[in-house]
Amino acid sequence: MSGHGDPIRMSSQKCGPLSGVAEVPGDKSISHRALILGALSVGETKITGLLEGEDVLDTAKAMRAFGATVTQHGAGEWSVQGVGVGGFAEPEQVIDCGNSGTGVRLIMGCMATSDITATFTGDGSLRKRPMGRVTDPIALFGAQSYGRQGGRLPMTVVGAADPAPVTYTTPMASAQVKSAVLLAGLNAPGQTVVIEKVATRDHTERMLRGFGADVTVEDTPEGHKITLQGRPELVAQTVAVPRDPSSAAFPVCAALIVPGSDIMVPGVSQNPTRNGLFTTLKEMGGDIEFLNEREEGGEPVADLRVRHSALHGIEVPEERAASMIDEYPVLSVVAAFATGTTVMKGVHELRVKESDRIDAMARGLEANGVSIEEDEDTLIVHGMGQDGVPGGGVAATHLDHRIAMSFMIMGLAAQKPVSVDDGSPIATSFPIFEPLLNGLGAKITRD
Repeated sequence: MSGHGDPIRMSSQKCGPLSGVAEVPGDKSISHRALILGALSVGETKITGLLEGEDVLDTAKAMRAFGATVTQHGAGEWSVQGVGVGGFAEPEQVIDCGNSGTGVRLIMGCMATSDITATFTGDGSLRKRPMGRVTDPIALFGAQSYGRQGGRLPMTVVGAADPAPVTYTTPMASAQVKSAVLLAGLNAPGQTVVIEKVATRDHTERMLRGFGADVTVEDTPEGHKITLQGRPELVAQTVAVPRDPSSAAFPVCAALIVPGSDIMVPGVSQNPTRNGLFTTLKEMGGDIEFLNEREEGGEPVADLRVRHSALHGIEVPEERAASMIDEYPVLSVVAAFATGTTVMKGVHELRVKESDRIDAMARGLEANGVSIEEDEDTLIVHGMGQDGVPGGGVAATHLDHRIAMSFMIMGLAAQKPVSVDDGSPIATSFPIFEPLLNGLGAKITRD
């Protein structure tokens, strides 16, 4: 599938029990950061388990454009010969980040304090997404940004020739914004400080420490405070990328709603800033066991055994949103098969993802006979029970991979097949989605 190509209409239909082992791809967040920090290090970073979806491949191309040597050696096996902090060369071409908000925002951050200029663009979805949340804080370092109206791509960033350290309080819960500021701070003198009111996924802090940066984290009256000592010499590392919990969400949720299912999902990251969905599913009555808990590449991981369950609606705590923001679309599908009502509050960040995910899920659920309520910050799904979801509708994906995959999961247990207008964006994060799910017994087809 190509997230940049022609639309691919896809459908899924009711299937028998799912069984087997679901080996989901490597974590997308960690894959992006492994390539970027490898490029900013001295020496050769070796990466195993890298997600080879289009989003990450676009980041690999970008690191090459900034002067790093990025080489693929086999499936998931890559190396990056870095240029060191402050060593980026000026790209000769426009940097196309495809569908990846993570990629473009992190890359803008890490080049913002070098005396170079770069122009960024992306696909139709990415060009609609707000970049001011990153260009505002990197301006404090001295970088200048020139984009389309509303701070949107294409955008040219002129890096700061003489950057100043920054203390920045994030106005929203966003790991992308936090990470962009920290990466900019690498090539600024003194201390760069980021304060979050709500802690977000901490892969950047963990990996910066792993590559040799001095990063401290503390909870203060102001909030969650991360302090980075500027201008370290990052040292190349060997990075084992754990499996992506956001990708694991799809086979896990499919097994919970398809009667008779019993699957294993091995080696899934259990980083506490990422595992909110699994906590929520268990509260809904989901039969999920965490086996062989261990640490790989500095991240906690576990093997998940998941069995079909009778689920009930709950109110998801608002403070949990940051730890599962990408999983709300598929959670809303699961909620449709539960008994009772599921209330998801504090999810306004979904409005500015690859699509307006609250609107996209609400319209898709309605098209398949599910009753919902929504406002700017809330999505409420009125569950219809295990056999009560009518299906039969077509959901518009708006170039959003998670919307496409969520509705493909819905069709596996709905009364009638469920279709999406375009499944091509799935390749950005989960290129083996179809064969993996169908290998478990799903019925997902291209129309």
